[in-house]
This record gives sequence, C-alpha cells and structure tokens, in this order.
Amino acid sequence: MTIHLHKHDLPNGIDFGRAVAIDTETQGLSLVRDKLCLVQLSAGDGDAHIVQMDRDKYDAPNLKALMLNEDVTKLFHFARFDVAIMQRDLGVDTMGIFCTKIASGLVRTYTDRHGLKDLTRELLGVDLSKQQQSSDWAADELTQAQMNYAASDVLYLHQLRTILTARLVREDRLEVAQSCFDFLNTRCRLDRMGWDEVDIFSHRLRRAD
Repeated sequence: MTIHLHKHDLPNGIDFGRAVAIDTETQGLSLVRDKLCLVQLSAGDGDAHIVQMDRDKYDAPNLKALMLNEDVTKLFHFARFDVAIMQRDLGVDTMGIFCTKIASGLVRTYTDRHGLKDLTRELLGVDLSKQQQSSDWAADELTQAQMNYAASDVLYLHQLRTILTARLVREDRLEVAQSCFDFLNTRCRLDRMGWDEVDIFSHRLRRAD
C-alpha cells in the first residue's frame, strides 16, 4: 500500500477511474460543531490518497469537481455522514453514491452488525484495526498510524460493493437500494436542518428509535 498525502486539494489530473472509494475524518460526529479535516480516496488499486483540508477556507476545486462528477461512482460506508459534512464544508452535493452500509442493511438482514469492520471481517476475511478512530485529525502533522487508519477505511470498499451488489441483485433489492442512494443528498440536508432524529414520514412526528 502506498499512501499519498495532499495538502488542501487533490492534484491536477488525478484519475480514479469509474469508481472511487471515499471517507472523511472530522474532530467528532457533530454536523454543527465538528469540521472536516481529511478526505481519503482510493481507486481500489490498494493505494490511498489523503487530502488534508485547509479548515479556514476549504478551497479545493479538484475535490469538489470530483464530487460533482456524475460519471464517477462514489463508494462510501455510512455515506449519510460523509455526504452531509461535505455539503456543509465544501458546499457541494455528492453525485453518484453507493453506500455499503445501506446495501448491507438491505441484504444482511440476518444481523444488526453493519459496521465497516463487521463487513470486511465477514465478507473479505480482513480484520480492520480501529485503534486510531478517536484521534486528533486536526493536527498539522499526521502520524503514520493515523494515515494507515485513514487509508484502511477506503481500501476495501470496491470489493465490498461487488459482493453487496451481487446480493442486492439476488434478493431483488438493487432498485430500492439505488433509490436510497439517490435520496441521500436530501436526507443529509434534513439532518443538517435538525430533522436527523425525527421520522418525517410517520403519521406522528417522533424521534427515530
């Protein structure tokens, strides 16, 4: 594995092909309080690119253009958070989403364990380390351990998409999965507007269980 660290934006001319795995790191999980620190990307070739964001201005035209490119599928695990944080800080919607967590929830109905670590262990036989999950991602200089952890979150998403797509087809749930993916930008806007824990589709508006 080779990790490429970029300051503030992707370099000109970088090509991830037709599908790119993406993850983000923030100081916490609050869409109100915590800023975007890193964006990790992989073409599925075993290498990772990490963009260390400028948290004062988020001037990243190449990264933003990639998010808006409908010809490139963006692979996430729990896209709901990553897409929302990029809506807020980069000011863009993400086009062409595939979320492995949503796909897992639709086809792995024999379990309630849909974390990335659970998926890679069961479907790929890979045991991911989460040791650096709680870390200072706003540090000026990232440690090698931080970079390795950040990279690991995007290295396996292409393989997971292949397996989960086959199961979605088998269970005749690919169309409903795509509808969920297409709705994510709206779902994220609702989260940011304060409806993150309220089921607006229910007859009685209430906090989601």
